[in-house]
Amino acid sequence: MLRRGGNELFYTWDGRVDADEKSKRIHQVIKTVPIEDVQVSQFRDIGLVGFECDEGVRRNLGRIGAAEAPNYLRKWMGSLSYEGKKNIIDLGNIPCVDQELEYAQEQLGKHVAKLIEKNYTPIILGGGHETFYGHYLGVREAIGDDKKIGIINIDAHFDMRKDATPSSGTMFRQIIEADSNADYLCVGIQTMGNTQELFDTAEHYDVAYVRKEEIHPIEHTLKKIDTFASAYDFVLFTICTDVINQAYAPGVSAPAPFGIDPETLRKLTERVVKQSNFLSIDVSEVNPSLDVANQTSRLMAYIIGEVMHNLQRDY
Repeated sequence: MLRRGGNELFYTWDGRVDADEKSKRIHQVIKTVPIEDVQVSQFRDIGLVGFECDEGVRRNLGRIGAAEAPNYLRKWMGSLSYEGKKNIIDLGNIPCVDQELEYAQEQLGKHVAKLIEKNYTPIILGGGHETFYGHYLGVREAIGDDKKIGIINIDAHFDMRKDATPSSGTMFRQIIEADSNADYLCVGIQTMGNTQELFDTAEHYDVAYVRKEEIHPIEHTLKKIDTFASAYDFVLFTICTDVINQAYAPGVSAPAPFGIDPETLRKLTERVVKQSNFLSIDVSEVNPSLDVANQTSRLMAYIIGEVMHNLQRDY
């Protein structure tokens, strides 16, 4: 077992020993690898890294607990079937120590950059949604400043607050203000979850968005994703779990009574991941301490499993 940040990584399963190559599960194929030992991937394999951090949530006056999520996600991923040919490596967890959020984000960025440079598709297990800023830093480090990136966020909130202290509510504004080669599409925006000032901010920065009640008919939203993605060299993808209706995902800092259903999230996620220029994904804001019967962790573990399945297309 590999240790990062004082926590042991664990993948659990049902105890059965599978007999052949057609019966593989994630716990049987994943390999823990220190960052310094990552080798170049021939087939754009899959690389996981966890971010044990909810300091951004604390700064945003949210309910902490998301720092526990990476290992909970691993736990419920372990028994999922895996029919893919791509290898999966896990670099362990990046901890946030002594509330040093910015340093932790930099360290996450270095791990993400290493995965991209070694031809892996990064899957980042957050953490609060401040995870995305570290995700972004790693992408920029790996691809350089001249490439155009399209950020797609499935979220109930814009996370574009103006605040001198970075948090889980500021990172998209931080990026858009500093990076002229980055644009932002947010799908799932809830009117009651965002102030008029945030809608005005989105308009000011030409942010594309789809309100939750406008997602269906979903074919229109999928076409909007296609059109947005086609304008960029690379697509970065982030899922904030609080976009999901709290009946399905109670284990988040900011539950959404009017959130989207899991089937809608599956369709949106599949469309983004299947873009030819899709580069990386993070899943954020799972909070095990607020969960009910682990249903939020289980749901997002299944979403990650489907992401891995969809990534087999370019083998």
